[in-house]
Amino acid sequence: MDNGSPDHFSRKTRELHLSLVVPMYNEENAINEFLTRVVPITENVTPNYEIVCVDDGSSDRTLELLKHARNQNCRIKIVSLSRNFGNEKALTAGIDYTCGEAVIPLDADLQDPPELIPNLVAKWCDGFDMVVAVRHDRSSDTFLKRFTAKLFTM
Repeated sequence: MDNGSPDHFSRKTRELHLSLVVPMYNEENAINEFLTRVVPITENVTPNYEIVCVDDGSSDRTLELLKHARNQNCRIKIVSLSRNFGNEKALTAGIDYTCGEAVIPLDADLQDPPELIPNLVAKWCDGFDMVVAVRHDRSSDTFLKRFTAKLFTM
């Protein structure tokens, strides 16, 4: 797997405005680790990025922690929904708010490895309109998650 070094990317990539969209519902325990992993990887791909965090009506300190993170990094944008609408609607709200040429949705709990961002962007820069990552190993998922994923692929 490529390490996402700047030499790997074309000039087009370094000029790319990349948007990450992250729906969040009661993610106060995940925010710091998520940003600690995602920010350096994304900065290594392009200096022109935004991380659109969508607080989906959290009842914990998610919104407060996001505001603190935004004060530390102006590339973090916040969309705060009035109540919990669900992951798909939160994702749609975040996508509507983005400014990037390419958009990557991610889960805050890191079930989508941010280390794949450079590979996804590289494929996009190769000319693909849409790049999709597929998880092959679901052994760490709960039974319910594995069951619903299996139903989706039938």
